[in-house]
Amino acid sequence: MIPVFSYPTLFGDVDLEVLSVTVDGGDLPYSKISRAERTVALDQAGRADWHSATLQLRGTIPDGEVVDGPWSDVSCLAILSEKATNARSTARLARGVDGRWHGAIELVRGSHSGRAILGLAAVATVGDVGGRVIGTARQDWYIDIQAADPIRQRAVDIVHADFADGEQDWLKPFKDSPWIVDTTGDIPTVYLNTGGVEGLLDILDGVGGDSAEKLLREVTASQIAQDAWTAMFHTAIADLEFDEDGTPLLPSGWRGQVLRMMLPDILPGRQLNDALYEINERRSKGFGWSGLQSSIQFAVGRRTQVTKKLTNGVRTVVRGDEGERR
Repeated sequence: MIPVFSYPTLFGDVDLEVLSVTVDGGDLPYSKISRAERTVALDQAGRADWHSATLQLRGTIPDGEVVDGPWSDVSCLAILSEKATNARSTARLARGVDGRWHGAIELVRGSHSGRAILGLAAVATVGDVGGRVIGTARQDWYIDIQAADPIRQRAVDIVHADFADGEQDWLKPFKDSPWIVDTTGDIPTVYLNTGGVEGLLDILDGVGGDSAEKLLREVTASQIAQDAWTAMFHTAIADLEFDEDGTPLLPSGWRGQVLRMMLPDILPGRQLNDALYEINERRSKGFGWSGLQSSIQFAVGRRTQVTKKLTNGVRTVVRGDEGERR
């Protein structure tokens, strides 16, 4: 998370590295740890019943600022969490002779289901108040329980499912819907109903067809994208966490990315921190929230290029109509 605080914080970069990982005492291959992707993949053939993984960590904070800044009792905390299971654990790192902070954190397999987020927070006493966060890692790590390859996925997952007769009972109340957007996990998922509109998925998955088929594919894909962006934005705003002063924190992962991309269009001319504070105030207290819906719709339209697609669609229809008249 990127904090928005009213007290002084570190200006320089705070960074976190995963140096190595052991699973039940055995070394995880280095190919499963990607520093470029900042992701660890813990799924291993033949090791589905593993109990815990221990991650060796190294943190870096700007020493010059730490010495000269208006704080004391500085420490570094590694934070491992997963929203899907509400799991959260911390580990205190120790400052080494090299000036960096070293330590380890344990991930217990039974406490996690999919993808955990590993971050680093620099904590200090500021203004006689202890335990204040003065900096966080510039980018979190993903610790993926289910992935075999350490890939930092950013795209929305697309899943085909039978809403009426499939294995996922929670989809059955939506059996008449052609698609549903789920934003509860670490990666947003669009579920496409295989028992919905007959032939629709064949068109969506196709690449050719006549002009009418291409138009339907464009319009449907655009509508799905609009629904996904709208759902992701409202989830990101609803899931905000706050510091001890009640100031909203920019979320990590896709939620933070969605807010970074959409807030400048929803509240133009404001700094990101100010926009986050204002939009939370409007949503939580009710004033001006309904008036923002048009701006949210505009921001979603920019993300999905709906105007361009609609223009192309209208041109296709007009050309088709002119061709029939001739």
